[in-house]
Amino acid sequence: YLEIWNLVFMEKERAAGGTKDDFPIIGELPAKNIDTGMGIERVAYLLQGVDNVYETDLVRPVITRAEELSGRRYGATPEDDVRFRVIADHARSGVMIIGDGVTPSNDGRGYVLRRLLRRIVRSSRLLGVQEPVLGSFAEVVRDEMAPSYPELVTDFERISAVVRAEEEAFLQTLTAGSRIFDVAVADTRKAGGSTLAGDKAFQLHDTYGFPIDLTLEMAAEAGLAVDQDRFTALMAEQRDRAKADAKARKTGHHDGSVYRPLLDAHGTTTFLGYTDLAAEGTVVGLVVDGAAAPAASEGQQVEVVLDRTPFYAESGGQQADHGVLRAGSAIVRVDDVQSPVAGLRVHRGTVEAGTIAVDDTVVAEVDVARRASISRAHTATHLVHAGVRGALGTAAAQAGSLNAPGRLRFDFTSPTGAVPAAALAEIEEEVNTVLQQNREVETYETSMDEARTLGAMMLFGEKYGDRVRVVDMGDYSRELCGGTHVARTGELGIVKVLSEASIGSGVRRVEALVGNDALRQVSTEHLLLSQISDQLKARPDELPDRIAALVERLRTAERDLEKHRADAALGAAGALADSAEDVAGIALVAVAAPAGVSGNDLRALASDVRGRLGDRPGVVALFGADDDKVSFVVATTAAARDRGLAAGKLIPSFAAAVGGRGGGKPDLAQGGGQNPAGIPDAIVALRTALANA
Repeated sequence: YLEIWNLVFMEKERAAGGTKDDFPIIGELPAKNIDTGMGIERVAYLLQGVDNVYETDLVRPVITRAEELSGRRYGATPEDDVRFRVIADHARSGVMIIGDGVTPSNDGRGYVLRRLLRRIVRSSRLLGVQEPVLGSFAEVVRDEMAPSYPELVTDFERISAVVRAEEEAFLQTLTAGSRIFDVAVADTRKAGGSTLAGDKAFQLHDTYGFPIDLTLEMAAEAGLAVDQDRFTALMAEQRDRAKADAKARKTGHHDGSVYRPLLDAHGTTTFLGYTDLAAEGTVVGLVVDGAAAPAASEGQQVEVVLDRTPFYAESGGQQADHGVLRAGSAIVRVDDVQSPVAGLRVHRGTVEAGTIAVDDTVVAEVDVARRASISRAHTATHLVHAGVRGALGTAAAQAGSLNAPGRLRFDFTSPTGAVPAAALAEIEEEVNTVLQQNREVETYETSMDEARTLGAMMLFGEKYGDRVRVVDMGDYSRELCGGTHVARTGELGIVKVLSEASIGSGVRRVEALVGNDALRQVSTEHLLLSQISDQLKARPDELPDRIAALVERLRTAERDLEKHRADAALGAAGALADSAEDVAGIALVAVAAPAGVSGNDLRALASDVRGRLGDRPGVVALFGADDDKVSFVVATTAAARDRGLAAGKLIPSFAAAVGGRGGGKPDLAQGGGQNPAGIPDAIVALRTALANA
């Protein structure tokens, strides 16, 4: 840093026309190893003669692009300058983070990225730019940073797809959230307040995806503060609940400190499961009811910690092994294995016989069929991952997975949206072709550098050491993975893709079956197809057109039936008008409408009956019941309204009887309720209200 200071100020001295002799070299610092804050970008802005890092050669081009898009000039107003700088800083940070494999999400680093990108969009809007901007800014960052980070060029298709999808999603959020925000601001001002409630800010964040920093900015623009203390408290409560749920899965609702002494005293659990499905081990610890115990007896729920085990603990998307632990006459049925403390494997289950104690020697036996089924699913997940990336490109990065007996779930980023059905079919066919080739599934350990050289897929967010385990299926799939797999791809039998759907912004999920589970699914689908073909007297390839024709005929029939019902109901208007009773000089028609009358028809019928009452003061109240719901319409004649009988104001007199509410105009109002049995009481209540009017 001392040398940098000297170089910087000597350079500025020369630029001013001075010489080396005019500028004394700073001597050795009296206190060494002090962080002066002189990072390379601060050095750059000093050497480049600009006022701040935002105006250096790598960052200023983003501001220039923002000027072009907005028509405003950087340096004109302090408010706009802040927005320009936010765009420049966040655009570069966002592109680099996405390049490292992060995708926008609602937690962790993904949430930080989401906030960065959304602040760019928001700042651009405040500069007057309405069209999408993230793709344009990303291009500038790529061009400026590519000489030092060439991967930004090779990976730009994925980066661009991510930012464009996030912007599209946020613009929808911005539209919906802004409406809710405007209502909240209006309510706050109406109540005479100057602070937006923390509960409302939390609702905007939690329900509508509105970031708190965006709420703070918009509130400040509206001249309001935000109750950040309340918002922070609600966020803390939510995080605590989420952490508690996640921790409960790992620690069985117990204090994790019970496991740490076992790790400190006995070290990590040696995993033998890659080669052995049964092995001897020693009980180094027992946990019963959340506390360390010397022994556990028949009928008790117990957690058993061994010094070595063939049982796989749930991790990396792969479900835990099941099986038994045998210690003499004692038998523990294991139904879960977790690693609540890194390096420690805890076997959870029930003592089915005898007593198991600390220091016992046990034989740990994995459920072989379950392990094999899970391993097939895990290998299939790698193949599906490779197939998806081959079909959709590098933008399709793994975002999660589940490997269970006979089935898999694979989550991946897909900024372009749904995977076309044709592409999904091609992926399934390609994966099954690899199975038919019966490729060897090779697993080996190597250095991280060598794994990179081999092109092994690495999942962002995973923690890898210097030595890593590679699962290699030749030139088709090569990934870092700690899970268990089959020896050859042919062991999978068949992979059947069941579905593909969205599970969040820019994230898709493929679900598939493997092996016998897939075969059963194919057999079931074939049987159903045969049955439908027989019923419709059509070949399987003719079914889509035949079914479409049947559906259209059904819709036509339903429309005709609805029309007949409506005509029949409207035909009863004359009879209903004739049945009007006199209540304190008001002609009242209050009845349950004929069955099958829809909401629109109910309004039309009420209007028709009202018209038939002529010039008399009249009130029409029709009630329609459908299962456990009630619809009602109230219509009043002009003469009734002259007497102060507005339809909307009559509803409160009877709505409680049907467990509902409603409202509307003086001539026509409507509502609904949840208690059809209360219709007679509602009619009585309306009659009483008119009598007392």
